Amino acid sequence: MMRFNVSEINDCIRTRRSIYPVQFSDREVSKELIEVMLENARWAPTHKLTQPWRFKVFIDEGKQRFADFHSEKYKEITPEEKFSEMKYKKIRQNAERSSVVIAIVLHRDEKASIPEEEEIASVAMAVQNMHLTCSAYGLGAYWGSGGLTRHEEMKQFLKLADNERCLGFFYIGYPAMDWPKKTERMERRQVTEWIEE
Repeated sequence: MMRFNVSEINDCIRTRRSIYPVQFSDREVSKELIEVMLENARWAPTHKLTQPWRFKVFIDEGKQRFADFHSEKYKEITPEEKFSEMKYKKIRQNAERSSVVIAIVLHRDEKASIPEEEEIASVAMAVQNMHLTCSAYGLGAYWGSGGLTRHEEMKQFLKLADNERCLGFFYIGYPAMDWPKKTERMERRQVTEWIEE
């Protein structure tokens, strides 16, 4: 006997898409929806219950402060010959166009009892739970890891501990367009090997 509507679960998984901040409307996402999403995130698989995910949620003026810091710090520390005005604008607009920006943080077990790749995988599964929750509620979401994600200046801005690092930013908003159509994926047979003996 099925415990849930499997057809709806399959549809939610298979129609999940990255929707970029440039495609968001001005409609605000409620704090209550963000809390549901974060609650679902914390139920991701975690070896030895290390629960290595941490979330820094930027809304309202906090979101603008993040947009200002990220874009201006990129401009400040990037050598002139490598600076891109387009990237500068994109960094700022990604935050400003989003209703919510969440910094995705890996919080390492201080005893390092779990291999780091397993901890990263747990954080990624938490983000997948967030993404599926967004999809179920009709919210657009995008996990980006560009800009100053891995830079020491960002670590300081986020006030991360020595055993923490930023894995990117989750941008959330209501889509201003129709839900994206199905994208091409490799066939199951192309990525699966059945071993029967």
